Amino acid sequence: MIASLDALTQEKINLWLSGNYDADTKAKIQQLLDEGKETELTDSFYKDLEFGTGGMRGEMGVGSNRMNKYTVGSATQGFANYLKANFTGESISVAIAHDSRNNASYFAKVAADIFSANGIKVYLFKELRPTPELSFAVRHLGCNAGLVITASHNPREYNGYKAYWNDGSQVVAPHDKNIVAEVNKIQSVDEINFTGNPDLITSIGEEIDAEYLKTIQVNSINPAVITRQKDLKIVYSSIHGTGITLVPKALKLLGFEDVNIVEAQAEPNGDFPTVVYPNPEETEAMTLAMNLAKEIDADLVIATDPDADRVGAAVKNPAGEWVLLNGNQMASLIIYYLLDAWKKAGKLTGKEFIAKTIVTTNIIDKMCETQGVKCYNTLTGFKFIAAVIRELEGKEKFIGGGEESYGYLIGDAVRDKDAVASCAMIAELTAYAKDNGKSLFDFLTSMYMENNFYYEGLISLTKKGKAGAEEIQKMMADLRSNVPATVAGSEPVTVIDYTNLTSTDLKSGVITSIPTGLGMEASNVIQLVLADGTKVSARPSGTEPKIKFYVSVNEPLEKAEDFDAVLAKLKQKVSAIQEDLGLK
Repeated sequence: MIASLDALTQEKINLWLSGNYDADTKAKIQQLLDEGKETELTDSFYKDLEFGTGGMRGEMGVGSNRMNKYTVGSATQGFANYLKANFTGESISVAIAHDSRNNASYFAKVAADIFSANGIKVYLFKELRPTPELSFAVRHLGCNAGLVITASHNPREYNGYKAYWNDGSQVVAPHDKNIVAEVNKIQSVDEINFTGNPDLITSIGEEIDAEYLKTIQVNSINPAVITRQKDLKIVYSSIHGTGITLVPKALKLLGFEDVNIVEAQAEPNGDFPTVVYPNPEETEAMTLAMNLAKEIDADLVIATDPDADRVGAAVKNPAGEWVLLNGNQMASLIIYYLLDAWKKAGKLTGKEFIAKTIVTTNIIDKMCETQGVKCYNTLTGFKFIAAVIRELEGKEKFIGGGEESYGYLIGDAVRDKDAVASCAMIAELTAYAKDNGKSLFDFLTSMYMENNFYYEGLISLTKKGKAGAEEIQKMMADLRSNVPATVAGSEPVTVIDYTNLTSTDLKSGVITSIPTGLGMEASNVIQLVLADGTKVSARPSGTEPKIKFYVSVNEPLEKAEDFDAVLAKLKQKVSAIQEDLGLK
């Protein structure tokens, strides 16, 4: 024993050493004790790995604060208990998928065994598959719930557990908090039934792939353009993840014949050997793909994260340099193309809609208004976009939507962000641009010239510990009670406070209520809208010791040659706002 360990940590270690845990787990704990690994033991046992409203995520290893057989087991037993209580007397089924992370297939099998041990039928993907396909499978197979083992684009040490409901969306209220409550009731490893029932576990794979890919083909609006531009030169990287299973197939199905795979990143590998972070938002993760693009003079670069729900893209600018498009730019380009294509196809009837999050670029709102299409703004998180689709099903038609964090959705067959369908649509809109004598960068410029150049800056401040948490609370309170007279030379005209769901007109003093439902509920977010169209959103992170400020600014773009100058002006304006608000 290590004398300096605190009592609670030591108590949990003793519980794991004496309880019904396997011999290998106990041996690893004893080894850490024998080697005096105090810090590692404390980190592994000082608390329970939290099962939050969407699931859980953490480093892998032994202990109550790590992803392992027993924490996955506790989460799954609680999830199973809730399903049985919620669907009393029904035949319950669950679909399960996993990505390329280390231990992901093992954790998926552990979960399948526990669900089946509780009398729940399981459809288990026999190999790694993208998260959006799991969302599709839940609805396609008529399941009551779904589960994906993934830690998205976290570092290689991590794994995670994402829970889905019967509409293919990540769980929302009231089920999210109710599942958490059931998981928290599991107090002993002896309450977890690990003994699976093979008769209740069905292996799935290619047959679901085929049905899912059909929905992506249906999303295509201009197949004739693809036929003419079938030689569009595309570079694709799966960054060692699940995208390799379906993205090349989707592109081929649509008719693209020149898809160049980044072979060094094509093999699924939970160690992610060629990158520091398997995140297509990071330039470093996109470097191999962009190098190949330069080598072959490609038209487009696309790359997906390990569970293929997010996609990053790069394109050549007029100077011939490859540049990464950010999440706001790609979301707006997709919507710009979809709105125009639906209009030209005569598909806009007045009952269509777009959905996005409140911190995603307002150029989407403007484009929707121009085309007479409703744009619903939701809280941050794709489950809220899925909630809008669910609530309007049969009344209004979802065209597409997205969020600034590189997640997009086209059509309603899936109810989560979908990088496979997004890769197909990005390739199609690039083909459309080329068919009209433009590059994707030219297409972006045209969008800005028609709607103003919108630029979004993210200011993320880390405030650790108790003092940091108090500082974040004070920053939010100050914004609510002391709205500045001007910000970077422009006067605030509206304050939107999502804590009490009100919008206040600062000139008239009129307060308007924001209705709940349609992806909206109370949340600790506040927005300042300035007279010049600038929007500043403040949002404390729910999972990290951070507060994030999303700043959206815009200016007219008169001609394409002014792109760099206007961009520089907008970046300077974001810096001025950061300075004025003291965001340091």
